[in-house]
Amino acid sequence: MNDWLHSRAKAMRREPALYERRLWAILRDRRLEGLKFRRQVVIGRYVADFVCLRHRLVVEADGPHHDDRAEDAARDNFLRGEGFRVLRFPNPQIENRPHEVLTAIIAATNAKLTRD
Repeated sequence: MNDWLHSRAKAMRREPALYERRLWAILRDRRLEGLKFRRQVVIGRYVADFVCLRHRLVVEADGPHHDDRAEDAARDNFLRGEGFRVLRFPNPQIENRPHEVLTAIIAATNAKLTRD
């Protein structure tokens, strides 16, 4: 399963969804506050959209495929159990209110730093 998951993550990096592409344009190359994000990262049996390992932060762009709230909750619980904070943003928020998304990401990394 792990090889399959890594192959899937690689394919997702090559063909990202529209809103993942938009968010990546801001997060890549330390463009947001110098934070280093990786995209489509395998964590356990899941592939996280974006991860800032230094701050143990997962950022998810939630499109229409995220209608299974129970699966999202199970995934979030697993990631939290692994020590990650999880932020989820619906596509309309990424499209229409990107400043809110970026502010929340920055706040999450700052909050994490104060606990270290």
